[in-house]
Formats: sequence, structure tokens, C-alpha cells
Amino acid sequence: MKFAIITHVLHKKQNEKYFAYEPYVREMNLWGKYVDEIILVAPKSSKKVNPIESTYHHSNIKFEEIPIFDITSVKNILKSLIVIPGILFKIFSVMKKADHIHLRCPGNIGLLGCFVQIFFSNKPKTAKYAGNWDPKSKQPLSYRLQKWILSNTFLTRNCKVLVYGEWEHQSKNILPFFTASYSENEIVKLQEKNLNNKINFIYVGAFSKGKQPLLSVKVIEILKNEGFNVKLNMYGFGDEFKTVKKYIENKLLANTVFLHGNKPKEEVKGAYKQAHFLLFISKSEGWPKVVAEAMFWSCLPISSPVSCVPFMLDYGNRGVLVESDVNLIVSKIKELIKNKTAYQFKVEEARKWSQKYTLELFSTSIHKLLLDE
Repeated sequence: MKFAIITHVLHKKQNEKYFAYEPYVREMNLWGKYVDEIILVAPKSSKKVNPIESTYHHSNIKFEEIPIFDITSVKNILKSLIVIPGILFKIFSVMKKADHIHLRCPGNIGLLGCFVQIFFSNKPKTAKYAGNWDPKSKQPLSYRLQKWILSNTFLTRNCKVLVYGEWEHQSKNILPFFTASYSENEIVKLQEKNLNNKINFIYVGAFSKGKQPLLSVKVIEILKNEGFNVKLNMYGFGDEFKTVKKYIENKLLANTVFLHGNKPKEEVKGAYKQAHFLLFISKSEGWPKVVAEAMFWSCLPISSPVSCVPFMLDYGNRGVLVESDVNLIVSKIKELIKNKTAYQFKVEEARKWSQKYTLELFSTSIHKLLLDE
């Protein structure tokens, strides 16, 4: 089977191997187990591979490079008008050769792929919508357009659209799906986490305005000032990194909040095991893997009720759902520190739920998708 992947994910080449964002590659390696050839349509960068990127395992990969574009300004729109026809032609050519078409959405390339796939109604297709599928959420026009095309069974035929969460009034081609990070053989029994001594918090994710990393720092600042023995380890990088770093310096929090930058999966896994709480108050998500990962390692998520997060946290039974209100978040944490029985109950419920979603189950589910064509 020739398996075509149409994606906006940036790729890098090193020692004749292709690298990209590790969670994405981890998933694509599972799809790759069941196909003979992968044809990648994606942008490429000449920058060095970093710790949060990994390589494909497949031995037969053909890479079709396309330029990066965006429509965030008039200048960029004019540039896009020049490159889009070539991208459309390349996507069309690859889809024509493929036995199975796989779209990665939402994104600019995914949007173009949504248009082109209309001409291949007889070919089997899957589309992974990794963003927020909630019909009530406010989203950019390009995202809404992708969702509309994918949901339209006249325009998008012979396609299974994989989305996070279960939503009412969906077309028959929309399938609730999930993502996994860990294998069954990684499951180990951890010692019960004690809240009587130092309380460890963790933040994992991009340092972007949408993920609100500074909010997590402010929560820890208040808890520290109120006399709680707390520590926050932060993993990730992005545009807000310098702002967060400066705030930590100005507020004399260097011995309480620690910035680690991007680190390999194994190092972050070790940090989850030591942490009591995950602080992740994001404005928009698809399936927030860091929430599921924290739960896997008995680290209780404190997160915002966006996308499928309320379902993941069983509406508060497997974690804490909060809005972006620093005082409310602090109040919820203090309640659990006082009520250790409630904390342990939520932690155990979270762990049991998350450890059902292993890479083995993920792989089996993907295989079934391909077999059901």
C-alpha cells in the first residue's frame, strides 16, 4: 500500500533520515507499520534536529517538499498566492499515486488537502483532525472551513475523520479517536504521592500565549507567598519563554520555578513521576497529550475545560477543571492539599483511565481503520 501523508508539520533531514515533532512521528510510525511505502508531502527545514523531534522508522519513505506559507498579513497573502498553485499540483500528483490518502488537520496544508481530496472520491482516506472539534468553540475561518469540508459527506467521500471527543449531531464519517504516548510495558506501580512535604508542580507545552505558561507561574507565586512548600518544573519553549523567565527573575522565584526548555521524552516522563500536579491552563486544545501523560504517571491535571478535556477528566472526577482565574486555581489546589483523600481518589481514577490508552491499543485501532477500507 502506498500511503500518502499530507501535513503542515515541519520536517528535517539528517543522515538520510527524516525527523519531525516527536508525538506526531510516534503516531505516524504506528500507521507506517501497516503500509509498504510512505509518501510525505510536507515543508522542510535545514535547521538542526532538536530534543523534541524524532525519526520515522519506515524504510521506504519518499519526501515531496513543499514551501511554508501563511496568510497572517497582506504581504504573506501575496506570497501565498504565488506558491499555492505549485503546492496544489504536488498534492494532486501524490494523491493520484497513493492507495490511501491521510490528511493532517487543521493547518494550511491540511486545508489545501481537503480541497484536493474532493477529486479522489473513490480512494480510501483518513483525516486526523488534531484540533478542537467542539462545534461551539470560536475558531479561525480556515479551521471552520476544514471542519465543514470534512463533515460534508458529499464533498468528502470514502473518508474516516478522526476527532477528539464525542460530539452531538455529527455526520456518519466522524469517528471519536484518541492519542497514546506510552506502552503497556512502561506501566509501573508508583509509590503514593505525599502532599505533606514539598509539593511538585509541572508544566509541559509550548510557551505561547494560548497555553498561558505565565499563569502557572503566578499560581505558584501565590502559593509560595502563602507559605506552601512548592516547586514548579517547566518544560517547553516558545515566544513567551523570555517573558516568563523575566517574571521569575523579577519576582525572585528562581529557587521555586525552574525552566528546562525542550527536553527528551524520557526526561519529561521522569518529571511526571515526581510531580503531584500538572498546571496546564490552555485556551484551545485538541487532545492535550500532556494531560493524558500526567494522568498516566499519577500526576493530577489542573486544566481548562476546552475541547475534550472535560471528558478526559470525567468532569472533575479525574482532575480539576478551572477557568483562567489565578485565585480560583489557587483555591482549588488548597482544597486538595487539605483533603488528601479526595486528591488520592482523583489521582487513582486518572491513572486507571489513562493507562487504558496505550500505544498497543492505539496501534490496533489504526490497523482496524486501514483494514476496514
